[in-house]
Amino acid sequence: MESHLQSSNPDPRRILVRGTNWLGDAVMTTPALLRLREKFPAAHIAILTPEKLRELWTNHPAIDETISFAAGENIFAVAKKLRAENFDLALVLPNSPRSALEVFLAGIPQRIGCERPWRNFFLTRAVAPRDHAVKMQKRSESEIRQLVSENPESRIQNPEIPKLAHQIHEYLNLAAALGASPEPLAPQLFVTPEDIKIVDSRFLSPLRCGWDNAGFGTLPLMGICPRAEYGPAKRWPIENFVEVVRKTREHGKFQWLLFGGKADIEFGWEFNRLVGGGVCSLAGKTSLRELMSLLKLCRVLLTNDTGPMHVAAALGVPVVAIFGSTSPELTGPGLPGDARNFLIKSDAPCSPCFLRECPIDFRCMNGIGVEQVVEAVVKSLNG
Repeated sequence: MESHLQSSNPDPRRILVRGTNWLGDAVMTTPALLRLREKFPAAHIAILTPEKLRELWTNHPAIDETISFAAGENIFAVAKKLRAENFDLALVLPNSPRSALEVFLAGIPQRIGCERPWRNFFLTRAVAPRDHAVKMQKRSESEIRQLVSENPESRIQNPEIPKLAHQIHEYLNLAAALGASPEPLAPQLFVTPEDIKIVDSRFLSPLRCGWDNAGFGTLPLMGICPRAEYGPAKRWPIENFVEVVRKTREHGKFQWLLFGGKADIEFGWEFNRLVGGGVCSLAGKTSLRELMSLLKLCRVLLTNDTGPMHVAAALGVPVVAIFGSTSPELTGPGLPGDARNFLIKSDAPCSPCFLRECPIDFRCMNGIGVEQVVEAVVKSLNG
């Protein structure tokens, strides 16, 4: 099944990249896209992306064209859309059968993607998994209870996860199958001065946000994402976020911006009430492009393991991120080892479990203290 690029067409003119479906994953593909651009500087590179992520790629130097599809759009409609573009080659970043089938039905001559059951037939080159790949395996409830029983007070001594296990290397490996460099780059996103001007006008006016701080314009902006779409297992307790905001006031005056989706609108109002004011909730109010621009203006983002966590780091904004059920070694923000980011993880023996909900007592998140997070926020401000 595996074959190299055809010698008659070593430098494809029109390349399609089938992008990933989730915000954080999409950000982690940017090093591979930049390496692809480096390898094929004269090629027209388009990305096929869900409509909800379309704005992520505006003004990105690796991308010439964005082709989006709506949620629930028929696979045959997507393939027809691609067929009209006459692509020479498709690089399929997701591991799903559907993503490979889309480019197969589009008739794209060369189709490269990761080797997986139920989809290799649709690819002209199925790339074998890397030696350093680490599977994010969900733990069963019985396994979790056994780990906790055997290690009631300390973390199980698992082998250290190497930096090369991080997800960005999975995407770089696929780009390397086309001859691109596999050397890691930091994930990168871009906003323009015009983007900043728009959010400054729309959101940062004291009148429009209802802020009553005298001297607002001099206060540093701090971002906070106390929720997470994946599920409650990724959410540090809200009362802890409240305490962090309160305690950071001992170290200076800040204007906090709360980010979230439409489902978090009422939560945002309640959070502001709990901290005693001073938090402007933008939950459900921003487009993706506006979210990016507002994050760029923040001194720090305090967050659970979320999509905005990856966006902030890719914009060069320091991140303080809290991990419980997931692994910062595998899907942490930015380039692994970036000293600007503070990735705080649990010492629970069952972490990471990769579950949406905790089947026992949520010890992974409950074991992370407020003072530890406050210290990280203050260090990131002074760094």
